[in-house]
Amino acid sequence: MAVESHGPDLGAIVVLLGSAVLAVPLFKRIGFGSVLGYLAAGLVIGPFGFRVFTEPEAILHVAELGVVMFLFIIGLEMQPSRLWSMRKEIFGLGLAQVLVCILLLSWVGVALGYTPQQSLIAGTGFVLTSTAIVMQMLQERGDLAKQKGQRIVSILLLEDLAIVPLLALVAFLAPGGGEVSITERLRGVAIGIGAIAALVVAGRYLLNPVFRLLAAARAREVMTAAALLIVLGAAWGMQLGGLSTAMGAFLAGVLLSESSYRHELEADVEPFRGILLGLFFLAVGMSLDLNVVARNWQLIALSVIAFTLLKAAGVYGVARLFRASHREAAERTVLMTQGGEFAFVLYAAALGVGLIDAEGSAVLTAIIIVSMVMTPLMVAIHDRLMPEVVVDETGMETPKDAVGTALLIGFGRFGQVVSQPLLSRGYSVTTIDNDPEMIRVAASFGFKVYFGDGARLDILHAAGAGNASLILVCVDDRAAATRMVELVRHEFPNALLLARAYDREHGLELVKAGVDYPVRETFESAIKFARAALDRLGEPEDAIDDAIAELRRRDEERFALQLTGGMMAGRELMIGNGGAEKPKDVDPPELKPDESTIGG
Repeated sequence: MAVESHGPDLGAIVVLLGSAVLAVPLFKRIGFGSVLGYLAAGLVIGPFGFRVFTEPEAILHVAELGVVMFLFIIGLEMQPSRLWSMRKEIFGLGLAQVLVCILLLSWVGVALGYTPQQSLIAGTGFVLTSTAIVMQMLQERGDLAKQKGQRIVSILLLEDLAIVPLLALVAFLAPGGGEVSITERLRGVAIGIGAIAALVVAGRYLLNPVFRLLAAARAREVMTAAALLIVLGAAWGMQLGGLSTAMGAFLAGVLLSESSYRHELEADVEPFRGILLGLFFLAVGMSLDLNVVARNWQLIALSVIAFTLLKAAGVYGVARLFRASHREAAERTVLMTQGGEFAFVLYAAALGVGLIDAEGSAVLTAIIIVSMVMTPLMVAIHDRLMPEVVVDETGMETPKDAVGTALLIGFGRFGQVVSQPLLSRGYSVTTIDNDPEMIRVAASFGFKVYFGDGARLDILHAAGAGNASLILVCVDDRAAATRMVELVRHEFPNALLLARAYDREHGLELVKAGVDYPVRETFESAIKFARAALDRLGEPEDAIDDAIAELRRRDEERFALQLTGGMMAGRELMIGNGGAEKPKDVDPPELKPDESTIGG
């Protein structure tokens, strides 16, 4: 006897997963990337393809959790100190790009027949880049942790923050929007600020104690559930406060970025993030209404071209204005010239208050989706025309079960000098570097240097980090050094860890990350330089020794004070030549980029 089934439609689920499994590898193989594969698969199985799914909006609402989880993982990589160091990029570069692009795009709709209010909303929505697409492509390209990738992340963060005032703008421009009282608007702002404050307080005082209790229970599935609870709870809290769910997830990640459970949380959330983010792109592909496109194809095509070209001009111009190279500016342009998922939110709000009609909303949504579909194609064309400089790794030997008393990461000028006294005393030193040319030159001088990235856990294990008594991080990349230190301290807590610091601020950052001894790369050479200067002035040897000893004492004391009090702590220990006593009871001025490291 047949039994009626009320369970999930397994056939539809199989088609959904199968389309992604087939399309994504195919599109990646021909150089178009996974995002375009997901979008194409969604279009094929959606209501305007084989109609396996007829309500993509329902899937899109669930799949948006993929974007939320993606931003949580990004937040885990953004310690507050790192965010503070990025403040000029976020509120300088990011704000400049948003404002310039709004000025360029907000008038296009008027030329296409929209009212001025509709034109402003249409253009502003296109300014908001797709965080999901850009983050995914940065990760696939291996650029997320690079400086150029971090600058793009800064712009995306500012755009995520911008959705709040833009939604307020929609309410203001709406028919009858002027009837909304000042009190109601201020109440909405206060609720949003209160939601952020509540999340910060909870993250500061509750999250780590809760995770300690859960870790003591030794139930892995409970830790996974807790990680999901944190992500979704933070997103829900921001949504209740009238803010972006993605902002809530990002803030939760930032608050947990300095937790000892950060790596475990990332591992727990990552599988859900990948599946749901893929589902998001599938749902976006399904949402492309081909009937609307067919009726308005000329308007959509013209709009996509106009918006894309003008936004490209704005992105490239701002990038060059902020001194990015032509290659970096061009790459940022092709990555960021599409509209994004937050435009859907903005257009839905405009539809809800009567600022645009249903047909206009569908057209604008189609414009955004078409631009998102075009992005992987534009990136593929860019990569063909401007390929990355390929580093020849022929003949490079990677470490395998290496054993040494010390592991030295980075064999540049600094690392080469460090290696000499250790080798002269008979210690075995395993050395890794990620520059093939440097490795080949080192080999011609009799050095054995393995090819590998010290920020990868598998390379560290293969290079013998688990058995090394001493690990020396000697790379000249500030961000990379910090990542290596955090990874080494977390995975190899018993090893003594020394690291090269770019400057004083970086030295403080490394100590907080777990370095036993940071060495600022110019400090010792500056001391030797000062000693030579005093000697040439005829100072006696004992007076020179006393002056250098006093400098070291003051520097160590100031460094200790700065660990807890910030960069301006202990400034009275600096010997100035201004002729006036340094003020102690006034707020310090905003520091310029090179002033935060005064004192080396």
